Amino acid sequence: MKTHIASNWDHAILVCRKCSKKLDGGFGPDGKQKLAKALRRHLSLGKGRKAAAGIVEVSCLGICPKGAVTVVNGAASREWLLVRPGADLDELARELAIEDEAVAG
Repeated sequence: MKTHIASNWDHAILVCRKCSKKLDGGFGPDGKQKLAKALRRHLSLGKGRKAAAGIVEVSCLGICPKGAVTVVNGAASREWLLVRPGADLDELARELAIEDEAVAG
């Protein structure tokens, strides 16, 4: 049985699924996508371990802000972000430090 599995991820971004569900979209070009999906598409990332970065929806991060989604960069987990609907995804990618490496990867 394997004990290690390789991944191409440079970053692991955690997005609160419960926050996303409460907002019922609000992201992407038409404003109808959940944040995780919109960010993945905006950066042209695939899903799964072969993508350049992992954007993973997790059950609940326990912050529960009104009108925002909680996001954590696993590499910089001391600062969490609260992302409001309609947020600039380029700016969010820069804040999460995944813009350059993920797109170039």
